[in-house]
Amino acid sequence: MRLRIRVDRSVCAGHALCAAREPLVYMLDADGYCSSDGVLVPQALQEQARRGAMMCPEAAITLWDEESFDS
Repeated sequence: MRLRIRVDRSVCAGHALCAAREPLVYMLDADGYCSSDGVLVPQALQEQARRGAMMCPEAAITLWDEESFDS
């Protein structure tokens, strides 16, 4: 499974809980907003990506399996 991070920047409020919980997966821009949109998550960090996404109070982060779109 190849997971990619999708961040809805119109919803992200910059709480940075994703990066606080999982700093190896979620990066922040200079203003403190999640800048990991489109990042391919390494296999070894997929569980951390899920945990970090669950920390977002606005649910601005979703993970999608890009293999399900390969056809």
